[in-house]
Amino acid sequence: MQEESDLVTGEAVVLDLRVAKLASRGVAMLIDVLVQAVVLLFALVVLLLTAGSFDSSLTVALLLTVFVLVVIGYPVLFETLSRGRSLGKLALGLRVVRLDGGPIRFRHALTRALAGFFVDFWALGFFGAVALIVSLTSSNGRRVGDYLAGTLVIRERVPEPRQPVLQMPPWLAPWAARLDLSQVPDELALAARQFLGRYHQLRPEAAHALGYGLAQQMAAAIGVGLPADMPPWIFLTTVLAERRNRAQAGHFPPHPEPPPVPRVPPSDNPFTPPS
Repeated sequence: MQEESDLVTGEAVVLDLRVAKLASRGVAMLIDVLVQAVVLLFALVVLLLTAGSFDSSLTVALLLTVFVLVVIGYPVLFETLSRGRSLGKLALGLRVVRLDGGPIRFRHALTRALAGFFVDFWALGFFGAVALIVSLTSSNGRRVGDYLAGTLVIRERVPEPRQPVLQMPPWLAPWAARLDLSQVPDELALAARQFLGRYHQLRPEAAHALGYGLAQQMAAAIGVGLPADMPPWIFLTTVLAERRNRAQAGHFPPHPEPPPVPRVPPSDNPFTPPS
């Protein structure tokens, strides 16, 4: 299994993502199984103590319901709400992402959970044998659930890179102050922040292609045109910095106006790509 992925986007851009090692995924899985076992044991004790209040068929139905909620609902809930991190993955610094590097959604988490129960681990998985074999034969360590969902487990703590410092370019501040950012989805903002956070880890062509795609989506959400002579990372940094400033100030923007032509910052006040 490779240390870095060799995934290629639809625009023929190679993604530099740090693939999670099989051992770390196994430990994360063990933590999740222990959490699920504790919850199931607690639920079983409660049902046994209250079994006299229900008939046998209802008790069995409740047991099955609790089992499904814990075994399938647990990973779906955590990976959806935390954008790809269960408790085990959180402890090991892992995250499930889409093949394009973006955060997963409910359908990805549900597909992985269902495949994990029926194919990878339990029903037909021979207690993880299927997941182990498929992961070992995959260059990116993907199990059946990852193939079906179009996902990949990556390492975020390798060590964890510095988070991008979102500083507003001074010459763009007046323009940014008039942008309407109310329609920017949280998922898009998260994807842009993740892109800036790993900017220095990407190949130049990958950084440009991914940044341009995110900048186009961001411009469409804002309702402005993407300036042709503005680098995508500057546009994204400007929008995210303004979004953060408004969130801290607790107010929303006025109506947008056409963006100014960005100028090159002076040499004594350089503004370089995130690193």
